[in-house]
Amino acid sequence: MKKIFLTLVIASGLLSSCTTDTDNVSTVTNYPTIEVLGADPIFVPQGGTFTDPGVIAKEGETVIPTTTTVAGNYRHETTLNTNITDEYTITYTATNKDGFKASASRKVIVYKTGDLVNSIEGVYTCTISRNGSTPSAAYMNIKYLYIWKNANGTYEISDAFGGWYQYGRALGLGYITPGGTINAVSIPANTFTFPGNPLSNTGFGGTANITGLTVTPATKKVVMTTSWLAPTAYTFVATLTQVQL
Repeated sequence: MKKIFLTLVIASGLLSSCTTDTDNVSTVTNYPTIEVLGADPIFVPQGGTFTDPGVIAKEGETVIPTTTTVAGNYRHETTLNTNITDEYTITYTATNKDGFKASASRKVIVYKTGDLVNSIEGVYTCTISRNGSTPSAAYMNIKYLYIWKNANGTYEISDAFGGWYQYGRALGLGYITPGGTINAVSIPANTFTFPGNPLSNTGFGGTANITGLTVTPATKKVVMTTSWLAPTAYTFVATLTQVQL
């Protein structure tokens, strides 16, 4: 099909026009759109069944296929394994006929909730302070931090800095302090050791240690203290409140 393009030129107060013929020119593409169906996040108990509600991807009014990838954000599975507690990100990608892509995602949280007497596993909100400061809104009721149980009986927390940089500063997963291993000698007696020390922040580096953990079952709270020894001397106090799922 031939299209006619009209060009208007204004010069020296005079209006002139010219036409240019082009053959088989297409300048319109319908970028893909993706609607995520169902809840976000979705909570699945450890050992339970997850059924993906899926998405609807369209190019204009035409439904097009999607591809799916999965990432375990803290324990690094590449498939959604409901036997391994973690926060999983499912990413859906659609490509239109001209090669343009669009992506959307949802979180799936596989959890186990401990009673805080025999187990400290769970999904937690967090209010975090640094060097005794009063937390502002960005550092209060952070969603979520996770404590899981390792095969050797120790526990591990998703971020030993309590989400200060990941959520409070909105720097994301590249600025967590992983490897915060906790050995529960006696949860009722609040006796813990920290065999994961020393730790390091994935974005800033340095050396950090978890120095204390206190569990209060009646209020569903865990208070964790972590000291960052270098490059700057900071002490983070994270008040974790277990989400009852």
